[in-house]
Amino acid sequence: MAKIEVKPLKGFPEASFEVIVIVPTITRPKVTITKDYYEKLTGGSISPQRLVEKSFEFLLAREANTSILSEFNLKVIRNYFPEYEREIS
Repeated sequence: MAKIEVKPLKGFPEASFEVIVIVPTITRPKVTITKDYYEKLTGGSISPQRLVEKSFEFLLAREANTSILSEFNLKVIRNYFPEYEREIS
């Protein structure tokens, strides 16, 4: 199982995070999310950090951490995995 650590870098209106993923290779992607998209996915029921963590759990179930983009907005996940919004909400 991967170890995922989410470090907030900047708050809303466009929050950013550094995500440290260890499985056994360490990667440190940077991700952003807008407040509107966060609200759409969670309705505020979980923290932005938890949403990022869940999003990485989703991604790691489908690809290696070394295949994940080094910098992206969470919204782009749906371009690669159309089921993302349905499964993460």
